[in-house]
Amino acid sequence: MFTHIMIGSNDLERARSFYDATFVALGGNPGEMDARGRLIYVHEGGRLMITTPIDGKPATAANGGTIGIAAASQDHVLAWHAAGIAHGGTAIESLPAERPNGAFVAYLRDPDRNKLTARTKPTK
Repeated sequence: MFTHIMIGSNDLERARSFYDATFVALGGNPGEMDARGRLIYVHEGGRLMITTPIDGKPATAANGGTIGIAAASQDHVLAWHAAGIAHGGTAIESLPAERPNGAFVAYLRDPDRNKLTARTKPTK
């Protein structure tokens, strides 16, 4: 259904540090900057793009929005969570844990306050 997700950042180098670390923790690759100055991550068939806002106003996090990132294992979720905290992210909600549906889930806010979750597929 989606071709990509685009989020704003007020500091692309800070965002790159955070997202490079978290995507590598999931077994992905560091991002690449395109000709338009957007940071692009490709992982498991999805694309996450990070840019400074085109309108020149400050980037803000979506209130009520969450970006979900697929993880292959519980170990990947834990590595993603640890890498995010080590690179300017903030742990939010509950500690990384298994949900009643069998999915293992962790939540972070990135340095620009965007809400993210990494999770395994449900088993139930």
